[in-house]
Amino acid sequence: MMERPAPSDIPATPGVYLYKDAGGRIIYVGKARHLRRRVLSYFRPADQLTAKTAAMLRKAESIEFLTTTSEKEALLLEASLIKKHRPHYNICLRDDKQYVMFRLSEKEPFPRLEIVRRMKRRDGARYFGPFTSGLAARETWKTIHRIFPLRRCSDRAMNNRQTPCLYHHIHLCAAPCTGEITPEAYADMTRRVALLLSGKSTELIDLLKSAMLKASDALDFERAASLRDQIRAIEKTVEKQAIVLQNGGDMDALGLVSLPDGLALGVVFVRHGLVQDRSAYFWPGLGLEDASELLWSFLGQFYHAGRSIPPRIVLPFLPWETGLAASLTVDSQSALVTPHASSSMGSPFLVGGGATPCFCGKDTLTGEGDAARPATLIEQAAALLEEHERREKAVSPEKDEDENSAETLEDVLAELRGGPVRLVLPKNEEERRLLDMARSNARESARNRKGASLAEKLAEVFRFDRPVSRVECADVSHTGGEATKVGAVVYEEGRPLKEDYRVWNIEGAGGDDYAALTLWAKKRLEHGEPWPDLLLIDGGRGQIAAVDNVLREELATEDGRLPFLLAGIAKARDERGHADRRAGNVADRIFVPGRSNPLPLKEGCPELLFLQVVRDAAHDFSLGRHRQARAKKAFSGELQQLPGIGLQTARLLWEHFDSVSDMKAASLEKLEELPGIGRKKAEAIWKALQSL
Repeated sequence: MMERPAPSDIPATPGVYLYKDAGGRIIYVGKARHLRRRVLSYFRPADQLTAKTAAMLRKAESIEFLTTTSEKEALLLEASLIKKHRPHYNICLRDDKQYVMFRLSEKEPFPRLEIVRRMKRRDGARYFGPFTSGLAARETWKTIHRIFPLRRCSDRAMNNRQTPCLYHHIHLCAAPCTGEITPEAYADMTRRVALLLSGKSTELIDLLKSAMLKASDALDFERAASLRDQIRAIEKTVEKQAIVLQNGGDMDALGLVSLPDGLALGVVFVRHGLVQDRSAYFWPGLGLEDASELLWSFLGQFYHAGRSIPPRIVLPFLPWETGLAASLTVDSQSALVTPHASSSMGSPFLVGGGATPCFCGKDTLTGEGDAARPATLIEQAAALLEEHERREKAVSPEKDEDENSAETLEDVLAELRGGPVRLVLPKNEEERRLLDMARSNARESARNRKGASLAEKLAEVFRFDRPVSRVECADVSHTGGEATKVGAVVYEEGRPLKEDYRVWNIEGAGGDDYAALTLWAKKRLEHGEPWPDLLLIDGGRGQIAAVDNVLREELATEDGRLPFLLAGIAKARDERGHADRRAGNVADRIFVPGRSNPLPLKEGCPELLFLQVVRDAAHDFSLGRHRQARAKKAFSGELQQLPGIGLQTARLLWEHFDSVSDMKAASLEKLEELPGIGRKKAEAIWKALQSL
């Protein structure tokens, strides 16, 4: 177990602390209002620590501190570091994808209804959503365009269009590009779209019916028929929608369920009083003693600047106020676990249910629970509460009351939203039903999970001690040793992280892939963390050995192991021993250091297909960057043929402009601002560029 650090070595300020293992990998990230008091609370007798905290301390070898000026900054930094490093002992949100939303910019004369994945604050546009299913959002988008003929083309296409497009001729676009509709009429149409997306379909239908009667009275039967068709289409579109909040409003409702193999959490998104969508998450191996930490971590990681944040978030209990077990009692007749009057629990819930104990709302009692009543269920509930009380007598550092304040988290969410945000318990029957809906959705989603995740399957393939969540793949690209590039792509939880893609310029390799990878490995070491769980090289045993030799000199632990996996992926061989490069080939081979034969992966298995997708992405990325460099070199040669432009001037131009067209479009004054370029030389360069 890690030794207790000296108090004088720990800052007495707000900040973040990072526990690291023997390999230097971050295994836990925490935040504190007072770092010294919080960190020292970990080093108490083992019987006063939770099992997870004790296990983490046994693995930890060192601790680092990042100080901040406030608890709010510490909370934001903690969430950012957890997302980046995904420490083993933190509760990490595995699925933090951007949900799709509709964007309608009413400031433009002829706005489009766009599907976006990131909300831009204070851009003057209205956003509707979120939708967890991109396919469902796209179908809704198509339905809206069938009812309201909004434009679909980009601003540039609309400004350059001389005649209406095909959509206008099939009555799916009002053709604002050629003046077929006035700005006033188009604005009236966008207001109707906003009403529909805001859940005010009744108001919209009343408005359309009034307009239809006026058109009929004016003998404009064609317009009246068009409005009639719109009314019918809207009624058909919204007939399945049910109002869950009579007074309207936006909110998210979070429900928690304890299953035999872990905790599940459901989220119901309510917008304008209607259930917009729902989502569910599952964490295997967690129990109710982890519920408070899970809920706190989820709130910090799930809501961020690009996501739709409602003004009200309804929780099943408040994780910062009281322990879970301390707020419960057991009804000896019904085995209903009920909050104390002074507790922060939202509503009664039932514990137990035959072979599948659950943590659920009173109204969602399962048939298994009924069958287990009364004796078995009561015994299970009482035993569970007794266990929680025993554990909560040992104060966990993660649950120190003074560290998790509602005000801090609400301030952070309000800053991200640009308006007030309240974290509350359900206040009426409507909101309690939403919590039950979220719990039911979480339970069903968890039960329908199909086996292990991809990260767990990869860990089993490589015999690794943790899920292989982050995969980095490198590939070399060059033409006869010229413009050598090594591109690296990163996938996390099966999805590409394009912001983490990198490309390195390699000089001196001379067309030798082994030498290029050796030089790249040294550069990758300089780049440092975050390290992947799996570093994949596009190549076989030779390419792996080149990288392995470099990495092992710097990163190998005392037992000679790297802190992450290293593997290579090579094309399968045909009967003549040549690489099989036919399209659709699913028999690539995976090599690891110290093993002559490839890993025994079945052709077409999900793990191999995923690694092939990552390899192909790395190949395309590296090749694309190499082609850009080669094209730039070709254009540089063309530039040097122009009068007044030599090698140094061509290099200077490429440093300040992305393309030849940008150089040609630059003004004389812009060229004159370049370092070392005077007025006379700028004129010569400008004239030369205009001759291209």
